[in-house]
Amino acid sequence: MHLEFTEDPSAFLAATRDHLAAEPVLTTVIATVTARFAAGGGSEAPYRWWVIARDDAGEVTGVGMRTAPFAPYPVYLLPMPDEAAVGLARRLHERGEVVGGVNGALPAAQLFAGETARLAGGAARVDEHLRLFELGELVLPPAPPGRLRPAVRDDADLCLTWFRAFGADAAEQAGREGEHAMEEFSLDMMLTRIDDGLIWLWEDEAGTPVHLTGANLPANGVTRVGPVYTPKAQRGRGVAGRAVAEVSRGYVEQGVRCCLFTDQANPTSNKIYEAIGYRRVADMMSLLVE
Repeated sequence: MHLEFTEDPSAFLAATRDHLAAEPVLTTVIATVTARFAAGGGSEAPYRWWVIARDDAGEVTGVGMRTAPFAPYPVYLLPMPDEAAVGLARRLHERGEVVGGVNGALPAAQLFAGETARLAGGAARVDEHLRLFELGELVLPPAPPGRLRPAVRDDADLCLTWFRAFGADAAEQAGREGEHAMEEFSLDMMLTRIDDGLIWLWEDEAGTPVHLTGANLPANGVTRVGPVYTPKAQRGRGVAGRAVAEVSRGYVEQGVRCCLFTDQANPTSNKIYEAIGYRRVADMMSLLVE
C-alpha cells in the first residue's frame, strides 16, 4: 500500500480519472470540488491537498482530500483499504498536521478518525449520519401554486441569505444543536453559481420567491442537487419536492444522473426525496476528533 500526496488538483484528476469515473455517484463530492479547484474557483482554506492510495501494482484503491474551508477543516475520504485509512492518519500525525474531523465513506472515515484520536490522545465522536441517494425513476409530484424559474443576478442577495440560513435550519430539523458545517459563500460566489445556471427559485402566485434549490456542475455525468431550502413559513406545501423533481427532470433530459445527500436524522427530507424517486446508494458519516 502506498499513499501519494499532491497539492495540484489537475494532477490529481488526471491520476484518478478512471477511478472517479467508475462510480461517479459515490465520488461526486471529490470530483466536483476538485474540478472547481482545477478551474481556479476553489475557496480559500488552510489545507489544500489530495491523496491517492495505491496497491503494490500501482492501481488506485482509494482517494481523499482536505480542502474544506470551514472548521474543523475535515478530511474527506472515499472507500479505501483499511490499512490505507489507518496509514493516512499516521502520516498526517507524523508531519504534525492537526485533524479535527473527517467526513466520508464507511468504514474508512471511522478507521481514520479512530486512529487519529488514538495518536492525539483524544476521542472521536459521530457528528452526523449522512445518506447518499441517486435518482431512479422520477415521480413528479403535484405542483403547488406558482412556478420554478432559474435565479437571476437580481436574486443574488436573497440566494446568499438562504444559503447561509440552510445550515442552521438543517441542524434544527435534524434535532441537533449548532449548525450544519458548510462552506461560507460570498456574493461573488453566488453570482457565479447563478451565471452557471445552478440555482432555481420557486415563486408563489404573486411572484414572490418562497424556495431555493441548488445544484453543482456535473462531473463524470453526475450532478449533485443541493442545497434545498424553504423558509419555515413556507414549508408543508409540497414546494421542495416539486422543485427538486423539476430540477432533476431537467438534468435527466440532458442525460445527466442526479444524486443528493441527506442527514439521516431528518425524516422530512428523506421522505420527500424517496417519494420522488431517489434511492439510497450509501451511508456516510461526519466525525469529530476532540
